[in-house]
Amino acid sequence: MKLITRWLALLAMVTAPWVAAVAQSQDTVPDGAPLRTADMVIWGGAIYTAEDSNSTVEAVVVSDRRIIFVGPRAVAASYVSATTQIIDLAGATLYPGFVDAHAHLSGIGARELTLNLEGIASLRAVQMALSAYANTNQQAVIVGRGWIETHWPEGRFPSRWDLDDIESERPVILFRADGHAAVANSAAINAAGITDTTTAPFGGEIQKNALGEPTGILIDAAMNLVGQLIPTPTREDTSEHLTVGGRVYSEYGWTGLHNMSVSWTEVELMEALSDDGDLAIRVYNSVNPDELEKLVQSGHRFSANGRIATRAIKLYMDGALGSRGAALLAPYADANSTGLVLSKLEDVMPMLNTALRQGIQVNMHAIGDRANRELLNWFEASFNAVPPVERAVATPRWRDEHTQIVHPDDIPRYSLLGVIPSMQPSHAIGDMHFAPDRLGDERLDGAYAWSSFLETGVIIAGGSDAPVERGDPLIEFYAATARRDLNGFQGPNWRPQEALTRSEALKMFTLWPAFASFAEDQVGSIAVGKRADFTAFDVDLMTAIEADIPKGKAVLTVVDGEIIFQAQQ
Repeated sequence: MKLITRWLALLAMVTAPWVAAVAQSQDTVPDGAPLRTADMVIWGGAIYTAEDSNSTVEAVVVSDRRIIFVGPRAVAASYVSATTQIIDLAGATLYPGFVDAHAHLSGIGARELTLNLEGIASLRAVQMALSAYANTNQQAVIVGRGWIETHWPEGRFPSRWDLDDIESERPVILFRADGHAAVANSAAINAAGITDTTTAPFGGEIQKNALGEPTGILIDAAMNLVGQLIPTPTREDTSEHLTVGGRVYSEYGWTGLHNMSVSWTEVELMEALSDDGDLAIRVYNSVNPDELEKLVQSGHRFSANGRIATRAIKLYMDGALGSRGAALLAPYADANSTGLVLSKLEDVMPMLNTALRQGIQVNMHAIGDRANRELLNWFEASFNAVPPVERAVATPRWRDEHTQIVHPDDIPRYSLLGVIPSMQPSHAIGDMHFAPDRLGDERLDGAYAWSSFLETGVIIAGGSDAPVERGDPLIEFYAATARRDLNGFQGPNWRPQEALTRSEALKMFTLWPAFASFAEDQVGSIAVGKRADFTAFDVDLMTAIEADIPKGKAVLTVVDGEIIFQAQQ
């Protein structure tokens, strides 16, 4: 009797996965035979679905751009015909399509086409890069981006005079990596009419030396003073930026991107580029606040192929921590300043109320603890002013973009209000080198507090903020799970308990961005009925040695069952 019982138990263990897998398929008859053949079948490596009930499988079957079967390879093989495209992963690992929940698509493309200062190791290296660029490019105004001074041996911001030593005739404007500060040379400062007596605009700062002279460093809104010198990109320029940005992202393995601070011109260009096949990834747009009226008039927008969606606006509460523009409740530990608030309640509240009534998602930048508290206060005031019965969408899924430094008392409020923290893990592994100096130790309790947020029941939409950061999904995944920089350094008491598990990090870049863009029924996991969006890396993110994760590469990117990138063998 015991032998029979054990045999029955073993039979159940062997057959249960097959039965469950067949049950997932919507295209089978009672005996398990498929009703139709596959356009694409993927197998030959580990497959992680981001579904709790069926987290790993052997094969995925795609037909008409959607997933029709997820399960054992033996069953998937029955869908294969002479016309089926079979993709053998050859040991690579497949995941749901990775989505960057916060980035700037045109900026990613522009970074590839202008003076790229990303990773520059010193002020002297900036000067050398500027010299080389100036000698080979004849633009009337030289523009670059990507410098960050926190690792430089010079230990300071660059100045106008540093740039003058290289280029004194043409205006030079070099934006800090975070996009919230810039250094301009004297030609740019003079052309913009900035003098010792110039008053900074609201939400900005003109840094000056002990003599009262502008140093060339302009913070947040003050950047607009020299920004007017930069020629407005033509439609052709913008199209190139968007196309290049999309290509770069597909090669990294991203199938989608939540695009922040978008102009209406960019929206229209992306729709056309996508429908023409020149922009392959999915893009979910948050337009600039001055485009709100157009969005209200047009309603939720989609390109003809459905890959470009626009239903949100992007607002700003404060600046960035590195340039001391983040708004803090108490002064910076290393400066007599509490940062900058970039918006006024009386200006923003009408937009929030309109957005609620029209079903428009609000995604607001907030980095400092004061900024995040005010964001919650403003959102709550709007929720109270516009009750659910008056809203186009009962649960609006508004988002806090960055959520970097939050007072611990405010962390539970996100769940209570239904506000989604949208966070970029790579900020934590870069900022650890200066955030303790800016904040002091106590305020680090609410800094980059991913695990603390998840414990309250919210989800986190994970992104990169590229071109502020590189925009590599493997760096982001590594940062979320290791909470160390790329050299393995963590720093004293950098709150290691806030690191995420690997399964949490996977959802952070797949299922949770889908929810944060109202698309969880369409994408975000590998499940029957969902769009066939996949990412494959040459590293198994669930089992690899931690330090090996950022060394991996994307080998396959699929959107709607279409291969948009495949690494050469």
